[in-house]
Amino acid sequence: MDDEKPVLEPITATISSAADATKEAAKVAVKKVKKATKKAAKKIAPKKAKKAKKAKKAKKAKKASKKSPAKKSAKKKSAKKAVKKAAKKVAKKKKKAKKSKR
Repeated sequence: MDDEKPVLEPITATISSAADATKEAAKVAVKKVKKATKKAAKKIAPKKAKKAKKAKKAKKAKKASKKSPAKKSAKKKSAKKAVKKAAKKVAKKKKKAKKSKR
């Protein structure tokens, strides 16, 4: 038992130090990557932002022009459906009333 301890301690120490070193290296690598992505984003982002704004405005204009007739027809259709459903409900109630009288 006493012979094993001196062998195990340095091995565990080297393994733990290696693990710490890899941890630190990973952190440094992540920081470098983040910096690089931020730089790239700063260069690219303003151009893309302008294009995106223009595209959004164009889409909104298209939607506004398309929505008005579509909404009107949808409202008419929903009103017609509501009337039909109401009529069906009334008919069902009458049938149930007749059945209950029998």
